Amino acid sequence: MAVKHTPTGEVHRGNKGGKTGCGFDTRDNPSHWVSSHERITCGKNGCKN
Repeated sequence: MAVKHTPTGEVHRGNKGGKTGCGFDTRDNPSHWVSSHERITCGKNGCKN
């Protein structure tokens, strides 16, 4: 599953309502995160393929 950070357009590994693979907490500013089926674009450890 992936979540998209709408202000930056970056797609992370993780779920809305939890943490991304690289450690962002999607519960902080939940309106900035949407569930997505797009390819993960984050290059940080934990998110990149």
